[in-house]
Formats: sequence, C-alpha cells, structure tokens
Amino acid sequence: MSGLFVTFEGIDGCGKTTQIEMLSSDLKSEGIPFVLIREPGGTQIGEKIRTILLDKANSGMHARTELLLYEAARAQIVEEKIKPELEEGKVVICDRFFDSTVAYQGIARGLGLEAVDYLNRWSTAGLAPDITFLLDLDEETAYRRRHGRSDEEDRLEAEGLAFMKKVREGYLLTSTEQSRIRVIPATDTPDVIYQKIRKAVWEVLGK
Repeated sequence: MSGLFVTFEGIDGCGKTTQIEMLSSDLKSEGIPFVLIREPGGTQIGEKIRTILLDKANSGMHARTELLLYEAARAQIVEEKIKPELEEGKVVICDRFFDSTVAYQGIARGLGLEAVDYLNRWSTAGLAPDITFLLDLDEETAYRRRHGRSDEEDRLEAEGLAFMKKVREGYLLTSTEQSRIRVIPATDTPDVIYQKIRKAVWEVLGK
C-alpha cells in the first residue's frame, strides 16, 4: 500500500480532535489527498455498532461483548474504507484504532493483552498504523477538560477517574513496546503540540 496510515490516541479530553483538525487543514492546503476516519464508526455497519457501544442505556454490557463489538466495527472499516484509501495513495487519519482497544479493554477492563492482541491482528488482517500519536494527559486534567464541554457524556466517557487512570497506564505501557507510537505531552499549547506532529508526518511524507 502506498498511502500513509496515521492514528491518534489518548484518553478523552486529551485534545485529539483539535490536532486532527490542524493536520487536516495543513494537508488540504498542501494539496495532499487525505481522508478522515473515526473508530468505532466510519461505515454504515460501524456507525450502528458505535451507537450500541456508546449508549448509556447499555451500562450492563459485558467487557467481552464490548471488545467483540469494537473488533467487528474495526474489521468492517479496514476492509471498506482504510485499505482502499491507502491503496489509492491517500493519507488516512484515524481518530482511535486498535491501541485504544489495548488500553480500554485489555488493561482498564482487565481482559488481558493476549486475547486483545490476537483479535486486533485478526480483525485488521494484520494492518497496523505507520505512525501513531499518543497525546498523553493526566486523568485529572482530562476529566476537567471533558466536563468543561457542553456535549453529553457517552457510556465510556461517564466512567470515573480510576478507569481513566487505568486507560492512561494502558496507553503508556503500549507505547514502550511499539516504536511507531510517538508520545506527546498534551499539557502544551495546541500549536506547540501540532508542530511536533507536523514535523513527524512531513518527515514520513518526505516533505
């Protein structure tokens, strides 16, 4: 595949959306073909799964059910969207990918890394990001940011600080094992954070 697969990770409130918007704006101004994708979702099937996963009415969902739903949505978007776009040579920017599953379900939900790693590889048919930006932020700051927004919390965002702490720990554990993951402190200003992201992406693009 000739495209570039870029993913953004981090706990809720870390600033992923802002950075994705800044990168998208830069790519557009440079005339570089790109596509934005989010997980879960991005396809007709995936969006229906997303609704189930994030609905607060489904608070009784078992962790294994949650894991399998994420993997189902991922399998669909990889085949329907990500692979075709990469084959066309586009930059694919994905808001969350399988590192989220490692952190949320593998670590925070306690399902373990062995099962999650296997399902991640299986659902993606071995596809992995070329570069991943992990915006690292402590859970207290992220919690304050999240509760400063006006939109309603979904099922996962409603989890407390202890859960967010475990998710962050899961992300940091994963980052030590994967050279593609760039950990960026999310306490800096958006512009400072973005310059680090832009530099890394442009280096890979050979710009």
